[in-house]
Amino acid sequence: MSQLPLEGVRIIAVEQYGAGPYGSMYLADMGAEVIKIENPKIGGDVSRQTGPFFLGDNDSYFFQTFNLNKKSLTLDLKSDEGREVFEKLVATADAVTNNLRGDQPLKLAITYDQLKHINPKIVCGHLSAYGRDNDRASWPGYDYLMQAEAGLMSLTGEPGQAPARFGVSMVDFMTGAVASLGLTAGLLGAHRTGEGRDVDVSLFDVALHQLSYPATWYLNEKHVVERVARSAHPATVPCQLYKTQDSFVFLMAMTDKFWNVLMDILDDNVLKEERFAKVANRRDNRDVLTQEIDRVLSSNTTAHWLEVLKGKIPCAPVYDVPQAMENSYIRDIGMVQKVPHPANQQMEILANPIKINGKRLSGKASVAMGENTTELLQELGYNDSQIEQLKSNGAV
Repeated sequence: MSQLPLEGVRIIAVEQYGAGPYGSMYLADMGAEVIKIENPKIGGDVSRQTGPFFLGDNDSYFFQTFNLNKKSLTLDLKSDEGREVFEKLVATADAVTNNLRGDQPLKLAITYDQLKHINPKIVCGHLSAYGRDNDRASWPGYDYLMQAEAGLMSLTGEPGQAPARFGVSMVDFMTGAVASLGLTAGLLGAHRTGEGRDVDVSLFDVALHQLSYPATWYLNEKHVVERVARSAHPATVPCQLYKTQDSFVFLMAMTDKFWNVLMDILDDNVLKEERFAKVANRRDNRDVLTQEIDRVLSSNTTAHWLEVLKGKIPCAPVYDVPQAMENSYIRDIGMVQKVPHPANQQMEILANPIKINGKRLSGKASVAMGENTTELLQELGYNDSQIEQLKSNGAV
């Protein structure tokens, strides 16, 4: 790709583990120079040591998942010499982003008010558990806690069973993406006005925002959305799992139009009865309708029904992870990408879902910890002897 949309943008990322690195990787994939700050005294990003699968010394598949296309600078921000390097870097940058605990940015002096004297255009992004401006600022927090308190677990799983979390850390990923959207908006504003700002996003706020219409229904009508069997939609029927001869299929005939098409395909007299004719009727008779659709679909296999319904009725098979990864469709559309790594030249990752001019964004394996330290220090004006001194002092 000749030019990516964020080429020429320099972002300093004080980050580790999941949410922050996931979000900044989107920016790196789209061309930004993302400089990942890694503390040499603790071995860098903790996810380098997150198993169970490793890529040589101080690297892992977990780390690679969230850190493609980034540079790595080892730097102790709490040392005087490290702070001096950091401030020189800020003078050359467009943004500083972090995913620290809410009380840490002020302590590390990486807020806009603390950096604007160095670079008035700098945009400071802060991704924390609960935000920086309330009595939970000092609280540590993780994805699963947010799913629990924001009500998301109460809506997940089968009725009558214990609340359940999402299968993956969706709050982390959503918050990372939202934080990068906010940071990009801040960059656009700074480009237009010459003035940077702070941009804050928290895991809790994003998790709560994902309640979406159930929250609106409750706030205005005190309506409580509850879990429905078979992962069904709370209001629209049919929209859930149905049994086939050999497994399940997720079927979504959510409008009268799709329902009528489904009726033509299934051609079953019971399903065509008046009690199922309209959306409201189907909702009132959900349990009976589930039994009747099960009866019809159980006459054949999932593969048969997917072939019959594809492109006509929204539907999908229910895959486990191996089936999802072996699905030929994901390779046909380029969502699996080979990213050579020194420890595994055949390493594969899932590609960025964004396309630019119809093309997938390319991935480059994340580098070893501190691989770009010398080149960045040289760019900032440090000579070889000064660099060696910084290294011997543990500042970089």
